[in-house]
Amino acid sequence: MRQLSSSEAITVARRRFFDGGVAPHGLVPENILASWRRCAESGLDAAARPVLMPMERHALSERQERHEELRRLCRPELESLYASANQAGSIVILTAADGLILDALGDAEFLTKAARVALKPGVPWSEAATGTNAIGTAIVERRAVEVRGQEHFYRPHGMLSCSASPIFDPRGAVVGVLDLSGEASIRHLHALGMVQLAVEQIEYRLFERQFPGAEIVRFQHDPELLGTPREGMVVFENHKLVAANRQALRLLGLDWNELGRTRYDDLFASALPRPGDTVGMRCQTGELLHARREASTRVSVPVRQPRAKPARNAVSVFAPEIAQAIERHVRLLDADIPTLLQGETGTGKERVARELHRRSARATGPFVAVNCAALPEGLIEAELFGYQAGAFTGARKEGAAGLLRDADGGVLFLDELGDMPLTLQSRFLRVLQEREVTPLGGGRPCAVDIAVIAATHQDLTLAVAAGTFRADLYYRIAQATMCLPALRDHASVIATIRAMWLAIDGDEAGVRLSDDLVEHMASLPWPGNLRQLVGVLRSMMVMADAGRVLGIVDLPAELRAPVQSRPAAVPTEGRLDIIEQQAIDQAIAQCRGNVAAAARRLGISRSTIYRKLER
Repeated sequence: MRQLSSSEAITVARRRFFDGGVAPHGLVPENILASWRRCAESGLDAAARPVLMPMERHALSERQERHEELRRLCRPELESLYASANQAGSIVILTAADGLILDALGDAEFLTKAARVALKPGVPWSEAATGTNAIGTAIVERRAVEVRGQEHFYRPHGMLSCSASPIFDPRGAVVGVLDLSGEASIRHLHALGMVQLAVEQIEYRLFERQFPGAEIVRFQHDPELLGTPREGMVVFENHKLVAANRQALRLLGLDWNELGRTRYDDLFASALPRPGDTVGMRCQTGELLHARREASTRVSVPVRQPRAKPARNAVSVFAPEIAQAIERHVRLLDADIPTLLQGETGTGKERVARELHRRSARATGPFVAVNCAALPEGLIEAELFGYQAGAFTGARKEGAAGLLRDADGGVLFLDELGDMPLTLQSRFLRVLQEREVTPLGGGRPCAVDIAVIAATHQDLTLAVAAGTFRADLYYRIAQATMCLPALRDHASVIATIRAMWLAIDGDEAGVRLSDDLVEHMASLPWPGNLRQLVGVLRSMMVMADAGRVLGIVDLPAELRAPVQSRPAAVPTEGRLDIIEQQAIDQAIAQCRGNVAAAARRLGISRSTIYRKLER
C-alpha cells in the first residue's frame, strides 16, 4: 500500500476526526490529536471561522505594562531569534502566561498576512480561544510544541507553521511563551530547536533575577559548561529544594512537582561545595557532576552574563573593507556627526552600529536601538519622547522617560529610518537641532546628549523626491554615509563564512565546517545576506553533535543544490516586459540597491524605475 504524503495524511486525519468522529492514530502526532479532542470537547467548531478581536489599545498598554519586566527580559531573544531565522515570511511572538500576545517582531509582509488571522498583539492565542496552535498547546502541555499547517484546529490557521516553548520561572510556573511562526508553505528547519535555545537564555537570566541574594548551586557533567545557560541551577532553603531550572531537573531526573518536597540529602551523597569552589559532587545515583556554589552578596538584580571564555575582538568578524570604514566612522561619531548606514536587508547594519558605539568615546554610555518599522505608529511618539502622567488613556501613572532620554550620554540607533512616520520626522529633527526632548502631555523640555546612528535599506533620496521623507531631516542625518555591501559582494565570501562560524563559537562547540561545504556556501546567492548566513550556521551548529565535520548534506535542502543546477530563468523571447524587468533588476543589483545610480546607468529617471517596480 502506498504511503501517504504528509499533506495527504493530514487531509485524511481531518476528515476522519472532524467528519467521522474517528481518532486518526498514526496520521497526526498524538499531542495534536489530544489537542483536537480538548478543543472539540470544549465546544469549539472547526468548521466555523474564529472571530478574534484584539483588545483595545489602552487595555493592551495596561497588560504590556504589567508584563514590562518579562518583555524587557525577552527583547534580546526576540530580536536575536528573528535575526537568526531565515528572514522571508517569519514572525517572532512573545505572549503572557495565558497566551495573550504582548509583542510581535517580524517580516513586514508576513506581519500583514499574520494579522489576517489575528496573529498580532492584544489577541489571545490560548487553546480555549484559538483552538490547537503552538502557543496555546504549549501552555496546556507545559512543553515545546510544533503545529504545522492543517494540524491547527481552525482551517484558516492552516497557513501557519508555528513552533513555541513555554518560559518557566525557577519555581515551575509558566510566565510566558516564545513562538516562531511562518508560512506553512515554507519549510522552517530547526525552528523548534532555535526557540528552545532562546528560551534557555531567557530562563537563565530570569533565575538570577529572582534569586539575587541566594546561594545558587550550579552543576553540569562538563565543567566547561558551568557559567553558561546549559548549567543546572538549584536553590536550597533549610536543605529543601525550592527552585531549579530545566537543565537541573533533567540532570537530576526530577520534575517541577519535586520542588518544596525534595531534600538535599535525597539528591546528593556529597556535601555542598564551599562558596567559590568547583568540585566533583556525587549524586545518590552514583553519578558524578561538577558543581560550583556561589554565595551572592548583590543587592541589585542586574542581568548576569555567563562567565566563560573572554570575548574575541568583535572587529575580527567584519570584512577588512568594513573594518576600515568602521575605523573612519568612529572618528566621525566622536565628532558628533550623525552616520547613516545603508545596505540591503541583513547586511549587518545594527552589528556595525553596536561596534561603532563600542569603539567610540561613548562606549560607557547606553546603546538604545529603535526599530522605526516595528513600533506601532500610534505608540512610536510616546516611546521615543516619553510622556507625562495621564498624557493619554492607558499611560503609566508615573509617566515614562522615553527612549531618547534613555539614550542620554550614549548612542541612539534608529533602524529602518525610512519607515519613520512623516508627522514624527519634524519633531525628531527639532530634537537633533535643539538637543531637547519635550514629553507628550507637556512639561519642561529635558536636555539630552546623544549621538545618532541611523540605518535603512531604502533609497532615502527617492523617498525625499516622493515626499515621504523630509529633505531637511535627510541632510541632517546623512552627514556621513556608510554603505554595507551585500554578502555576495564581499571581497572573500569564504573568509566571511569562516569568520562568522568563529563568531558564533562553532569551532569551540567541537563542530567544524568542511572545505567543500564552505566553498559551496560561498557560491550561493544569500538574498538574506549575513542575517540568513548566521541563521543557517547557528541552525547547523545546534543540530550537530560535538566532533562532527559538517558537509553539504547538513545544509537545509533548499541550499544544497549548486547554483548552476537551479531552475533556468523563464524564456524572454518576445516578452518585452520581462526583458525590461530583468534589465532593471540587473542594474539595481550591480548598483547595490542604489536606484539613482541604476537609473543613470539605464538612462531613465528614478521615477520611471520606481513606477515599473511598483507595477
